[in-house]
Amino acid sequence: MYAARGSGFKAPQVQLISAAMNVSSVRRFGIVGAGQMGRGIAQVAAAAGFDVILADVALAFAEDGKNKIASALGKQVDKGKMKPEERTALLDRIEVRQGISEFSRVDVAVEAVTEHLETKVKIFKEVDAALPKDAILSSNTSSISITRLAAATSRPEQVIGMHFMNPVPLMKLVEIVRGIQTSNQTFDTVRDLSLKLGKTVIVSKDRPGFIVNRMLIPFLNEACFALEEGLGTPEDLDAGARLGLNHPMGPLELADLIGLDTLLFIAEVLHRELGDDKYRPAPLLRNLVAAGWFGKKTARGFYVYDAQGNRTGRAF
Repeated sequence: MYAARGSGFKAPQVQLISAAMNVSSVRRFGIVGAGQMGRGIAQVAAAAGFDVILADVALAFAEDGKNKIASALGKQVDKGKMKPEERTALLDRIEVRQGISEFSRVDVAVEAVTEHLETKVKIFKEVDAALPKDAILSSNTSSISITRLAAATSRPEQVIGMHFMNPVPLMKLVEIVRGIQTSNQTFDTVRDLSLKLGKTVIVSKDRPGFIVNRMLIPFLNEACFALEEGLGTPEDLDAGARLGLNHPMGPLELADLIGLDTLLFIAEVLHRELGDDKYRPAPLLRNLVAAGWFGKKTARGFYVYDAQGNRTGRAF
């Protein structure tokens, strides 16, 4: 999130990770945050045969995350894409916990909480203290500096970014972000681990927005400006991207899926850290967030959604 120096050069040669820490050593994931991203990462890790501890601040939140995984897998069973016993085995590999007291049993931790620097730094310090000394600590952040997060821990060489795409079980990409301190061994382990999860890997320097959001957020933000200026209706703008650019989703419906609060946060990071007005968040986006209209997660954003997340109309 903040102007961190990059990682295009070789990482420091001081290796603090045990030589035993490689992809074959990883048996258990610890996921911090059981929201949409956290539970998606937990599902993918369990599907790849790893044991998973899915943790949240309240046990009810972690249980709700696992229940949502169970529901999604149930639909796969109903469609004949998964056997009932496969669903059961996958769910049995996920244990839910309140807090991170059980992270002493974890080999790789993935933080997947709200995109807020102070919150992430606090959690990183707590998880760092709970993990075994050889464990890797990663963040699913989409914009915050990995270098900044690593500096808050006692294991900066073992900190890295693992930015999964949403929805995690369907999207094939993992964006690996190297902080200035990230060791070569940590990078190699996480790259191989991502491949084992069935993902395609790209590697980004530690710069605001990394690769994907550096390209995506200005596109979504420009769609907000276009709508604000009356260039077209939300449906016209989205159809233009789907049918004219061959995008699977239009920019406004994608913004609703990501969360308008998250979109605004990342746009502010790009604007502040890169210092270019082309990244200035659209006033309409600011107003929707101020109204508490965050998209699908609040049932209202650019569009209105029912309790099942189906779009029912235009919000304004």
